[in-house]
Amino acid sequence: MQTALSEEFALTAKQEEARDLFASSATNILLYGGARSAKTFAILRNIVNRALMAPGSRHAVLRHRFSHVKSSVVLDTFPKMMNLCFPGCQYVLNKSDWYVTLPNKSEVWFGGLDDKERTEKILGNEYVTIFLNECSQISREAFLIVQTRLAQKCHYMRDGQRREMRLKMLLDENPPLRGHWTYVLFIDKKDPETKRPLKEPHDYAHLQMNPADNAANLPAAYLRMLEGMPKRQRDRFYLGMFGSAAEGALWTTEVIESSKVAEHPTLIRIVIAVDPSGSTGEPETTNDDIGIKVVGLGVDGLAYVLEDLTLNAAPAVWGKVVADAYARHEADRVIGEANYGGAMVEFVIRAADPNISYKMVHASRSKMLRAEPVSALHEQGKIKLVGDFPDLEDELLNATTMGYTGARSPNRLDAFVFAVTELFPGVVKPKQDQASLVVPNLRRVGAR
Repeated sequence: MQTALSEEFALTAKQEEARDLFASSATNILLYGGARSAKTFAILRNIVNRALMAPGSRHAVLRHRFSHVKSSVVLDTFPKMMNLCFPGCQYVLNKSDWYVTLPNKSEVWFGGLDDKERTEKILGNEYVTIFLNECSQISREAFLIVQTRLAQKCHYMRDGQRREMRLKMLLDENPPLRGHWTYVLFIDKKDPETKRPLKEPHDYAHLQMNPADNAANLPAAYLRMLEGMPKRQRDRFYLGMFGSAAEGALWTTEVIESSKVAEHPTLIRIVIAVDPSGSTGEPETTNDDIGIKVVGLGVDGLAYVLEDLTLNAAPAVWGKVVADAYARHEADRVIGEANYGGAMVEFVIRAADPNISYKMVHASRSKMLRAEPVSALHEQGKIKLVGDFPDLEDELLNATTMGYTGARSPNRLDAFVFAVTELFPGVVKPKQDQASLVVPNLRRVGAR
């Protein structure tokens, strides 16, 4: 049973381009561009159309975090798209395993790559369509793993003939920097690892979609707001442009992506660094975040970023977050900067747990000078990210020798630098600080 597309819903000119691209022979298709340009809407519409064409077919919609795919896709864009484009189609949403069953028994699964158990269950299936939503937050390694599940063989009828449905890997994103693997793969048509030209470049197609292309469905005030943003944000969210690497950048996308790992070895030391915002009241959007990073030193001599617990909250809240992380990771020390709120940090930490080992550090150099030796360690492969940390990664990419180019204070970056400095004191600290070296605690015997 197939439910026809709505005759009342009219595609924009750009959505028609996307529809034609979906029907092409390309297996991998990237839609990139500014915010609210209907990229996700267009892809979901195509997925359901394919699902209704091929009875019993299976399709996956994946994002970096499950909470995000649930709130922005399952409970928002998907039902809106169904009401507009397939008003007569009755589907059933399974809220236990989070998949939709259509009238012809086809399924659309929703998942987040941050949930190992759910991801393993989803990737235990084969699919004829896989959609990576907001793929700028997804690593190249994750893309390759997911790609292996694009293997379901299914058929549909057209003109009285039984035809095999083409496999499709669909992606969308607000464009990141040009060093990101999606730019290299889809725009430059090169292998992100070897930088050699793709053997089959026609199999990687792309289309730019911007808010102006979707103006008929957006408030004029929203477009004016995007147009009036600072250049960097306007280029990305309004004009849909891939960003250029900042001049004198301390980190590159290649360094960050190549440092990502799924697991870590036995850890001999774990520290939690806190970079305070200076706010002592209730959280406000005008306050900077409190940077909180959990970083461990492995038996292999490498540093492993374990968690980013950065948040914008009152002291009692973030103090408990730090104390809970200290207990959960069996950490050795909490570190806070003395120059700005250090005494307050210690007071908040002690109030949450008086038994925490706390160290106050004095930042004698500017933020970027402190960051330079840490970026060198990262480039040398001595720092690993256990998973994806999109907010931290964005701050790293905005760190330059000329200063920080981001919009707000780099609290995640600062906490990260403090933690790594504590784990590699002989490498990143000035010589006068050598006397304060701490002997690593060797009590850990099991990998986490």
